[in-house]
Amino acid sequence: MKQITVIGGGLGGLAAAITAAEGGASVTLHEAHRTLGGRWRSTPVRKTVRSRAGRGPNAIGKRSAASDSNASKESGVYRAHEGPHVIYRDGSIWAWLKEHGLLGGTCRVPLGAVARFRFWHQGALRVVPPFGFLQALRVSGRKGVPVDQSFREWASKLVGDEATEMGASGSGVGLFYHDPGSLSAAFVAERLSRVYSLPPAASYRRGSWGEMFSEIGDYARKLGVIIELGSRVSAIGDGITIVATELESARLLLGDNSLDWPSGRAALLDLGVKRDHRDLFVVSDLDTCGWLENFTLPDPTIAPPGEHLVQMQMPIDPESSKADGIARLETIADRALPEWRERTTYRLESVANARTGAVDFPGTSWRDRPAIDRGDGVYLVGDRVAAPGLLSEVSLNSGIRAAQLALT
Repeated sequence: MKQITVIGGGLGGLAAAITAAEGGASVTLHEAHRTLGGRWRSTPVRKTVRSRAGRGPNAIGKRSAASDSNASKESGVYRAHEGPHVIYRDGSIWAWLKEHGLLGGTCRVPLGAVARFRFWHQGALRVVPPFGFLQALRVSGRKGVPVDQSFREWASKLVGDEATEMGASGSGVGLFYHDPGSLSAAFVAERLSRVYSLPPAASYRRGSWGEMFSEIGDYARKLGVIIELGSRVSAIGDGITIVATELESARLLLGDNSLDWPSGRAALLDLGVKRDHRDLFVVSDLDTCGWLENFTLPDPTIAPPGEHLVQMQMPIDPESSKADGIARLETIADRALPEWRERTTYRLESVANARTGAVDFPGTSWRDRPAIDRGDGVYLVGDRVAAPGLLSEVSLNSGIRAAQLALT
């Protein structure tokens, strides 16, 4: 029986551990946090409501406990992820979870929510997408989109500059990158066509995806996987090791400076607001690649009763500050969530640096990213390594492949 060590308990690490155990290996998984899930983790954030002695009726929720605990009481929780998270029914994660009986209770985009989908273009909300965006979407579904040209260079010859820029910005939710037009045409086109598929392929897990990982962990344990939580590994041993961490952590752990690949940078804004029937479901920003999504329309259980949980992301370039991205998101929120400032009960701002998956520039594809097999029984897993897929699908696919290589 092969002894395999997996470092990292996110989706890729768990997929590697389960695949290896199913292949007959003895597996030990180390996770530095106290819970599994990686960026899918959704630790409940408690909402607090101030007493009348406070400054106002509502306190802004935080991930830490309320400092004025004597003057507040719990009145529900929010279950937000690190940035927008969905699973596409046409992708590998859905198929793998279904195969292993781990999908649980999922839900599609509700029909009523589709009517609350808007496009932000030239500073205004539109119910119907601009014709140029539809043109860019149409050509992105073609076969044989070139790898060695940028999306901007390729698409502008077919649909013109304005339509190309709208299509590039529309792909932002699947890229988290501030200038998608500069990336490989094949890379952008695939993601644009998948994100805006009809009918919508996006799916949601009732109660948040974070809850699913306890079930995945239980499944792994039934296969004999030993899961060590709160176990931070600082050096690898001589045996077979699968490193399923962020690329920066893997670079330090393995002492390999070649482990690098470009990623995006995005400002993230989460809002809990008192429910208003005018709140929109989705705003796709065709000007600056942003995205707003009201996750309580498909799943009301992830916020306290009577409230909406909205998550937004805005890709920003290296020179821009978090404040720049948040300001642009607030401008969109002003139109998508009327009078949201007066209704806010929870707010969290953050920046995702190199935590948004790989981006491929012209002349490169997923095959050119850091290889899974690092030699000497060491294998690499993550969303910026040599595996296909959209966003987290790269982690899953690389985890399965790493385990297959380790077994053979």
